[in-house]
Amino acid sequence: MSGSHSQVARLLSLVPYLQQHDGVHIDQVAAAFEVTPRQIRQDLQVLYWCGLPELMPGDYIEVDLEAVDGHGSIHLSNADYFARPMRFTPDEAVALVLALRSLRELADPARFAVIDSLLDKLSAAAGDRAEAASRTQVRVSGGTEEVRAAVHQALGEGVRLDLTYDVASRAETTQRQVDPLRASVRDGYAYLDAWCWSAGGLRSFRMDRIVRAVPTDQPVERHQVTLPDPDAPWFADEADAPQVTLTLAPQAHWIAEYYPVEQQTAGVGDELVVTLRVIDQAWFRALLLRLGDGVRAVDPPLAAETADQRAAEALDQYAALGMGRDDPGPTGLG
Repeated sequence: MSGSHSQVARLLSLVPYLQQHDGVHIDQVAAAFEVTPRQIRQDLQVLYWCGLPELMPGDYIEVDLEAVDGHGSIHLSNADYFARPMRFTPDEAVALVLALRSLRELADPARFAVIDSLLDKLSAAAGDRAEAASRTQVRVSGGTEEVRAAVHQALGEGVRLDLTYDVASRAETTQRQVDPLRASVRDGYAYLDAWCWSAGGLRSFRMDRIVRAVPTDQPVERHQVTLPDPDAPWFADEADAPQVTLTLAPQAHWIAEYYPVEQQTAGVGDELVVTLRVIDQAWFRALLLRLGDGVRAVDPPLAAETADQRAAEALDQYAALGMGRDDPGPTGLG
């Protein structure tokens, strides 16, 4: 938001605030609005020349600037027409209702009562549009309430977490100790950003894959890390990671919704072509094995080589057990 736009928004809130806090010190106002006292002084100078249209100069808002410059207290008068607090428009209320529903899927269960109370008030403010909001589904995979409660407890107390975590790329469950840093939502999933002592670096853990979380009594340590921007695309800081293009059969089209893809286009007939970055080769190999003949082509072909080898090894083991071995084809993926 530009400086002039942010100032107008601040002034609309500043007037009713000052009317309810007559004589408040300028430093307190600056802290409440998260700006400098100098900025509040400039805002007051603007207010001194404000009023409703068609009013005479004597009807403008009155600000005792001498008191402000003398001992820092703010006295404002002749602004009763601004005393009524701002109201949400129905569209604004609906947007906030949907945002709060998303927040509820991430929040500490101890905050549910507060969030539900706000939802009731905003739904009332939305009026007729509240019915439209009620028909809109907000889906965030945030894990169990027990896990979320433990994560928020650790974040609030600044202590380390013992995690039992399912690693999808390796189909295994691991035990880790992490220093929690932030909980956030990306692409419909709740994540815990934390310093992982097993990995020796910053990691993002999907909350719905955390099997168990237990706060410890050990304080977290300070780590020189930069948390990822929740609004930035996945792998924005991994521009050098290799890209792989998959041609998918209909049964594998879900990849485009489940994983962050760089681009997707319609292929021949019922095919879907997606391009994604591969950060973890083990994850990509497991993905190809999982999809099987749902993947009709891989570009570059070498990207599928290790998956081919694993598939062939698995088939050989089945053959050794007398269960038969079908020809996996030239790519091993069907």
